[in-house]
Amino acid sequence: MAKTEITSNESLKPTHKPRASKSRRAEPLLMEISWEVCNQLGGIYTVLRSKTPSMVTRWSNRYCLIGPYNHDKAQVEFEPAPLVGPIGQTVKQLRDMGIGAHYGRWLVSGRPNVVLLESDKAYQYLDKIKYRLYADHGISTDNTAEPLVDQVLTFAEVVRIFLQTLAEKESHRRDLIAHCHEWMAGPVIPMLRHENWPGALVFTTHATILGRYLAMNDHQFYDHLSFFDDDEEAKHFNIQAQHQLERAAAHGSHVFTTVSDVTAEECTHLLGRTPDVLLPNGLNINRFAALHEFQNLHQDYKKRIHQFTMGHFFPSYTFDLDNTLYFYTSGRYEYRNKGMDLTIEALARLNHRLKEAGSPVNVIFFLITRAPIHSINVHTLQSRAMLEEFRTTADHIKEEIGDRLFEAAAQGHIPDFNTLTEDYFRLRLRRAIHAWKSEALPSVVTHDLIEDHSDDVLCQLRSCNLVNHQHDPVKFIYHPDFINATNPLFGIDYDQFVRGCHLGVFPSYYEPWGYTPLESIALGVPAITSDLSGFGSYLAQLLPDHDEKGIGVVSRRYHDFEYAANQLADMMFKYCQLSRRERISLRNTVESFSEHFDWHNLGRRYHEAHELALDRFHA
Repeated sequence: MAKTEITSNESLKPTHKPRASKSRRAEPLLMEISWEVCNQLGGIYTVLRSKTPSMVTRWSNRYCLIGPYNHDKAQVEFEPAPLVGPIGQTVKQLRDMGIGAHYGRWLVSGRPNVVLLESDKAYQYLDKIKYRLYADHGISTDNTAEPLVDQVLTFAEVVRIFLQTLAEKESHRRDLIAHCHEWMAGPVIPMLRHENWPGALVFTTHATILGRYLAMNDHQFYDHLSFFDDDEEAKHFNIQAQHQLERAAAHGSHVFTTVSDVTAEECTHLLGRTPDVLLPNGLNINRFAALHEFQNLHQDYKKRIHQFTMGHFFPSYTFDLDNTLYFYTSGRYEYRNKGMDLTIEALARLNHRLKEAGSPVNVIFFLITRAPIHSINVHTLQSRAMLEEFRTTADHIKEEIGDRLFEAAAQGHIPDFNTLTEDYFRLRLRRAIHAWKSEALPSVVTHDLIEDHSDDVLCQLRSCNLVNHQHDPVKFIYHPDFINATNPLFGIDYDQFVRGCHLGVFPSYYEPWGYTPLESIALGVPAITSDLSGFGSYLAQLLPDHDEKGIGVVSRRYHDFEYAANQLADMMFKYCQLSRRERISLRNTVESFSEHFDWHNLGRRYHEAHELALDRFHA
């Protein structure tokens, strides 16, 4: 890689004058840049992946995503393509410079163009990259011990070279838009602005890095938001470099955006710029569509969850599965930010109310997250294995009885049913039942946790006495690993698990948007969120009848924990009182309502942001 290409600090001026609006809007080229292109780490991956069909419909081959090259993940999600067209030829030129660059298609719906860049060779110039950031923008990145910062800076450098090279090739043909997501892709924005890159720049923060730290450590984060000194707080959490890079990207972009009004307020106070446009997150609803089949799918996957329930609880005691409802929550293990503390407190109150009301309903609540574990609990696996033994023995007995009953009927007589099966299978079944029974309470956690004694969820369950007593109508399953088809406890994918549940519960304290309740309703499952999540705030302001649509919103923004816990308990208790017919009707309503959040509707906000960016660039 040529040294001058990496370290050049010369300004590349536009070689064309701004054209009239009609002509310049005819052929713009949009490059969307993110650390999570073909690289699943968090929610931004879902945003990009689900949005691509809508973007490709509007932009066709003039749309391309740029991300870091990860060999293992690229083998699964990336398909190489010939180096044709302006983007392919730019990739070829970067290879000639010695920069690893890959051009092809992302193997998701819409199959968009994608460029994956290797930044390893830029490490030899890392000191010069850091010097330019400090000399040009006052951003100090020397004192950080975080390797991710260095990876981000070298990635930004190769993205800068790619976009400058593309601009030189396309200077007479079309306008350029570079849309960067999060601070990991943001450093290229101040770099390009300093060099007068001839294109429009858009920056989206999905959650400020400082806001996430503050919310986890301050129980009155929103009350204190306007009083924080962002530089001092960033220094306190040792994230000065990340915060300064994010702030520079926000101020350097032509258009600054975020996903919700909740995060917009955070940006105003912590980044010093109010977002120009809000970009609510949507879903590719077609991916979840099951048309008239989704009620049948609910029944099928509910039976799979029933099997887990029998294996986990029935060795200790039994209850009526026909009167059992499955509630769940899922997401990163951020105990307070995700509202896990509020959820457990509300479940304890729900447990008391169901007892007082004499309700026949049992609620099994699943908390699905990822926490440090040793392995699946051995007793949980044994119970599951014994359940399979029951199934195998029952199938043998069923087959044997069926054959002998058929033969007896063909001979014209009705046999003694006690003689239709061999003593061997009756003995085998009796032994299995004896081995199956347990006097211990069903565990509230399915795995052996590394920090069992200090785990926040377990500690609160113990303090609330939610430990799966037989007399408690609310029972709890803490599953500290994500669910997929290879999971030996369920054997189904996460989407299928959600379809088998009755209600999703996500009362987050800090949630810039919140995909989990949106995915829940897309799968035909009613959900509860909070007005401190971007999704919940959106509903509360724009869709006042959201309760009737099957989506509850807990009021947390201007109320204390006690009020929110009672409100959440009320919502769950109200759902427990619904009849089966009413629950079916609500699933129909919420599944239809989810179409409002399809990207073909919400993607228009992205188009508005890109148009505004072109207007400001040419102004």
